Amino acid sequence: MTFRERYQLTLDYLFEQLPMFQRIGPPALKKGLGNTIALLEALENPQQQFRAIHIAGTNGKGSVAHLLAAILQASGYRTGLYISPHYKDFRERIKVNGQYASKAYVVDFVASNRALFDRIEPSFFEITVAMAFDYFAKQKVEVAVVETGLGGRLDSTNVLTPELSVITNISFDHQQFLGDTLPLIAAEKAGIIKPRVPVVIGETHPETKPVFEAKAAAMEAPIVFADEHWRAEWKGETGTHSTYDLWHEGQPAFLDLDVNLHGRFQSKNLQTVAQAVYLLQNTFDISAQNVRDGLFNFKTLTKFIGRWQVLGTHPAIICDSAHNEGGLKVTLDQVAQYPYENLHIVMGTVSDKELKPVLELFPKLARYYFCKANIPRGLDAKQLQVRASQEGLKGRAYVSVKRALQAAKRQAKPGDLIFVTGSIFVVAEVL
Repeated sequence: MTFRERYQLTLDYLFEQLPMFQRIGPPALKKGLGNTIALLEALENPQQQFRAIHIAGTNGKGSVAHLLAAILQASGYRTGLYISPHYKDFRERIKVNGQYASKAYVVDFVASNRALFDRIEPSFFEITVAMAFDYFAKQKVEVAVVETGLGGRLDSTNVLTPELSVITNISFDHQQFLGDTLPLIAAEKAGIIKPRVPVVIGETHPETKPVFEAKAAAMEAPIVFADEHWRAEWKGETGTHSTYDLWHEGQPAFLDLDVNLHGRFQSKNLQTVAQAVYLLQNTFDISAQNVRDGLFNFKTLTKFIGRWQVLGTHPAIICDSAHNEGGLKVTLDQVAQYPYENLHIVMGTVSDKELKPVLELFPKLARYYFCKANIPRGLDAKQLQVRASQEGLKGRAYVSVKRALQAAKRQAKPGDLIFVTGSIFVVAEVL
C-alpha cells in the first residue's frame, strides 16, 4: 500500500467511522469533556506543555485566531494554530507557524492510538483536538491559538487553561444546541472563562454583557469589552491589503495599518485583536512593529482562506463563508457597497439551519444560482430554490456548486459581481 493510500484510509476512518458535525450535523455531537480528558490523559496531557489563547464566538473567531497567530509569529514565537472546520485539507485545522501538520504525523497518530479510540469511542472533533494538542507539544510550540468548535462550555477545546480567553461576539447559530436566545448562547460561550484568566469580549451587546460580566465575576477573571476602548476605521484597499487607522481610548495607536485581508467587517475583529494584544503584552514580547509585520504578511504567515476571498476579476468573483444571521448581515452589507452592474449569487446551505431569517437578509435584486455542497448535511438545491422564492429570491437550481458557478460565469458581464456564499462547504468547492 502506498503512503498516499494509507493517508486517504486514515482520513476515511476519521470522517466516516467518527463522523464530524460539519458533514452530518447533530448526530456527530458528543456532549461533555470526558472523552477529551481521557484521550489527553492517555497522551500524557500535552495541553499542559504550551501556553494558549482560547477563542470562542459566533462570528469572527477564525479571523481573530489567525490574526493573533500572525502577530505572535511575527514576534518570534513558535506558534500553533488550531481551527475548525477545514475547507480543502484536513490539516488546515492544525498548523505550526503557518505550516500544516505533516501527513505522516496524521497517519502515525491515528495508527498508534486506534486501540485507545476503540476503547473511548470519541467523536471526530475529540480526536482532532487531542491530535492538535499532541502535535503542538511534540513540535515544542511556545504558544497555541485555539479556536472552539461549537459553543464553549462543552467544547472539546475547553480543557485548556489559557493565558487569555477571547469571545468575539454573539449571534444566532446552532440554537438547537446553544439555546434560542442571545443570553443563553452567551452563557454557553462564556463557559471558556477560567478562574483569574483575563477575558476579552469583542462586541458589547446589552443582552449579553450582563451574562459575561456575571461569569467573569464568579471566576474572578478580569474582563474588558474591546469595542469600548478601541476603534478601527477602514480607509481603503488595494488588490492585496486593506488600510485601517486604529484608535485606543480616542488616541491614535496605529495609523495607516496595512492588513493582508479584505472585508470592511474585519474592523470589528481588528478591535478585538488590538485589545487581546494589549493584554498579551503583559506576558509576551510584542512590539508595535511586530503587529504591523504580522498583519502586513497575514496570509503568508497563516495560510488564511475563505473570507472575502477574491477568485477572479472581470467579472469580479468573490467568495465568503459567512453562514449565520450575524455573519451574513455584515458580509451582505459589504456586497451592497461593492461596485457592480449586476449581482449574481451562488448559494447553498445546510439542511439543519433555520432558513427564513437568513434568506430575509439576501438582496432581491440579484440573480441566484442555488446549489448543494457535496456533503450529506447539504440542503437539496431545489428545496433551497423553493424556500428562497418564498422570500422573493429568484433563480435556478443546479446539480453541483461547480455547475452553479459555471452558469453564473456564463451569464455575468465584465462589470458584474459573482458572490459565492451560504456555507463553508460551498466555498470549499470553489477555492
